Amino acid sequence: QVQLVESGGGLVQLGGSLRLSCAASGSLFSLYAMTWYRQAPGKERELVARITESGNSIYADSVKGRFTISRDNAKNTAYLQMNNLKPEDTAVYYCFVRWVHDYWGQGTQVTVSS
Repeated sequence: QVQLVESGGGLVQLGGSLRLSCAASGSLFSLYAMTWYRQAPGKERELVARITESGNSIYADSVKGRFTISRDNAKNTAYLQMNNLKPEDTAVYYCFVRWVHDYWGQGTQVTVSS
C-alpha cells in the first residue's frame, strides 16, 4: 500500500511559479517511478511529467522547458517545479505510482490567472 499526499497548489498570476510536492508513505519509494498528471475542467487527465527510479525524466510537450520534476528519496518526496505558468496550466494536479497496484493522491488545485 502506498499513500500519496500532494501539496503546494494555489492561485498564481500569469508567469508565476509554484512548486508541488508529493509525499509517499512506505520504505520502497526509491524503487518506483513517480508521475504527475493533471486534469482541467471538462478535459481528460493527462501526463505532465515522470521521473524514474534512476532519475530519468520525461515531460509533456506543453510543459517542456517550464516544468521540472525531481525526487528526494531520503524524504520520500517528489516535486514538480512549475515556472512561467500560463492559464492553460490551470488544473488539479495528481501524483501517481504504479507498484503492483495503481495509487493516486487526492490532488492539489493550481489556478493561473491572466
